[in-house]
Amino acid sequence: MRAITTFNLRLAQGALIAGVAIGALSFVRTGALLIAAGTAVIALSRFNQLGARRRIIECYFPLAIAATLFAVAVALPKGL
Repeated sequence: MRAITTFNLRLAQGALIAGVAIGALSFVRTGALLIAAGTAVIALSRFNQLGARRRIIECYFPLAIAATLFAVAVALPKGL
């Protein structure tokens, strides 16, 4: 697995901010996908930082939330 760099974290944070802004402009599906991607990258970077003392809530719960948000975004009906 490739290492997550500071540049990747900045892109993830930008995706989160863009996802919230795009979702507020009524493009909910795109916003949710961006938020899910940004959250997953940040959670994976934290997963690598914890090392051997991994805890389930701190590691897997954010990834599960990101995966669920991605699934809900894909399942949303198209447009009104």
